Amino acid sequence: MAWTQPTAAFFLTVAGLLTLMTLWEFISPGGAPRIGVLRFETTRGDRLFVSLLGSAFICLGWLAFATASLWIGLGVCLVYALLVFLFV
Repeated sequence: MAWTQPTAAFFLTVAGLLTLMTLWEFISPGGAPRIGVLRFETTRGDRLFVSLLGSAFICLGWLAFATASLWIGLGVCLVYALLVFLFV
């Protein structure tokens, strides 16, 4: 695996998100489960997991099929994560 700046940014972002989610859960336990476009109940932890898993696949696909900079792929991941938190 090539340890580049975008790769480091991805893993630092994952670590930061997990830390922030832990703090958020400590301050406001549980969160309100809701039903989104997938038609089953999800919590904010579920939505974080789906967004992180999807972001990993987006980055892998970006590395395999795109010739543009991985920074653009990380931008796509951010948009995807935002959409997951809004609609799932």
